[in-house]
Amino acid sequence: MTNFVMVPGMWLGAWAWDAVAEPLRAAGHDVTAVTLGGLAERASEAGAATLESHIGDVVAAAGEHPAVTLVAHSYGCFPVRGAVERLAGRVTRVVYVDSGPVPDGTAQADFGTEPDPTGTAVAPPSFDPADDPVLFAGLEGRSAWIRERATPHPYATVAAKLRLRDPDQPPTDLVCSTFTRDNVEGMIAAGHPFFAGLDRRDYRVHELPTGHWPMFSRPADLAALLDR
Repeated sequence: MTNFVMVPGMWLGAWAWDAVAEPLRAAGHDVTAVTLGGLAERASEAGAATLESHIGDVVAAAGEHPAVTLVAHSYGCFPVRGAVERLAGRVTRVVYVDSGPVPDGTAQADFGTEPDPTGTAVAPPSFDPADDPVLFAGLEGRSAWIRERATPHPYATVAAKLRLRDPDQPPTDLVCSTFTRDNVEGMIAAGHPFFAGLDRRDYRVHELPTGHWPMFSRPADLAALLDR
């Protein structure tokens, strides 16, 4: 049995993991899905949300479990990477879903994320495959459902730079949905900073071809992979 703590990316809450968490719980695992401050049912906290508070949300979700597996989708890699330091040896494995263990000094804004006209939030995208057939692949018929539940993401958490003291990584799995195993292993071999600390062999790369949101487009397959 594994104690999973699952952290969604931008605009999403714990609800995004429902279709993945259900089969994992049925298989006997403990699953805690996280809603980060300022999102979903916690939208009223947007003004107080920071990257540090999001890291604290992940640490709090780990509770008193002596051993946890952290699962990070997209932006979730930032609070998860920070929580790895806080939780230290209690993290037995980290699974990055279409993301990776970004290094010290990196911000989500470095990937080109722009705020809305108010400068305080980042508006959700359309999630429509017609707008981006690669990024939104597999979301046909589900785009409106996702948009109805998505909430603006607090820009302060996007602009903040992740600060780390320890470059070491626990055993790590990378789930590749919009990029390939060869892409990732080539970047690791070349010392790409976004995969810092993975220049060793206790990481694994798994291909799950789909769009950037496999918890919506291939939830059963993602759950089966996590179960394995």
